[in-house]
Amino acid sequence: MDGTNESIKYDCFRGCTVEENPETGESVCTYREGCCKLKDYNWQRGDVQGTRLNLYEVRFKNTRKAIFRNDTAQSVRVGDMVIVEAANGQDLGIVTLEGPIVERQMKCKGIDPAQTEFRKIIRKARQNDVEKWLEAIAREHETMIKSRRIAAEMGLDMKIGDVEFQGDGSKAIFYYIADGRVDFRQLIKVFAEEFRIRIEMKQIGARQEAGLIGGLGVCGRELCCANYITSFQSISTSAARCQDLSLNPQKLAGQCGKLKCCLNYEVAAYMDAHSRIPRVSEPLEFEDGLAYLRKTDILSETMYFSYDKTSDADLFPLSAADVREIIQMNRNGIKPETLKAPDSPSSPEFVTSVGDESISRFDTPRRKRSHSNRHSRQQKKKSE
Repeated sequence: MDGTNESIKYDCFRGCTVEENPETGESVCTYREGCCKLKDYNWQRGDVQGTRLNLYEVRFKNTRKAIFRNDTAQSVRVGDMVIVEAANGQDLGIVTLEGPIVERQMKCKGIDPAQTEFRKIIRKARQNDVEKWLEAIAREHETMIKSRRIAAEMGLDMKIGDVEFQGDGSKAIFYYIADGRVDFRQLIKVFAEEFRIRIEMKQIGARQEAGLIGGLGVCGRELCCANYITSFQSISTSAARCQDLSLNPQKLAGQCGKLKCCLNYEVAAYMDAHSRIPRVSEPLEFEDGLAYLRKTDILSETMYFSYDKTSDADLFPLSAADVREIIQMNRNGIKPETLKAPDSPSSPEFVTSVGDESISRFDTPRRKRSHSNRHSRQQKKKSE
């Protein structure tokens, strides 16, 4: 990073950058879309048609977003920092969506505009509002560490995962994780005396915690819960079974300790393919012997059979439609001639490449000195 960017602080939890103006000494906050968790692309950008153009999506820390109404005639655009109404006091957020796309976003989240009372956008944030907001969020990490220590001293079976201060600094939301019901009435009193703010406790699950904290998955990409997932569906091991995955808990579990959300992504495709693959409970009968099912390629709907039920050395592929036809023939007492069709390969299309090549092939080969050259050099030394 060059010297001009050393003073910029990137707040990826709120999707903005903070930089100090060298002339005035004031803090300048700029919206940065690349840092936004659960960012939505406005594919209707520039479209002025819509029924509720006075509604805006405002984001706060991590994945917390809400829809607010702009009843005043002030001009509000994406990236503006605005002061909005809160349950108690006022909060500061960043406008992330405007225009007709907001109505589609509400439909996606199940928000009925006719029955929902939206809070108002009071005004654009002033410089003193931004300074107060920065002072409040600077206390979040220290407050989280202290709150964890207090909860541990009180013997509560809970984990405080994150703390979010309100824009005016008068209230803080404590996100906690607990397996069972926790009586934190005394804890709230201790927090209020310790931090001198209003306290709100909000319980979240392990997946929600991973979405708040963020991180990288084993695939090398950002966690789906922190990137775009807004509603978490139940995941069971049956999703792994239908995809013929290894039931290894270490491989199926994500960073949250629960089953990976991506297990549900391709379940529908596998279930559709399974509906066209016949269930083989007995070996297929041929004139030259019995053929046993050894492997199934679900997506290609190909089944591999072998005459030896204990070996995968010689496998013969059959399509699911052909297997269904052969099963029906066996039920009618008819045996096909052989599984070894002349035009069918005797091995599966998928093969392992382990051991085919050595990693030492990347090393520079050492040149071997020929015996004749060494002999000529010895003769030359003797003559000298």
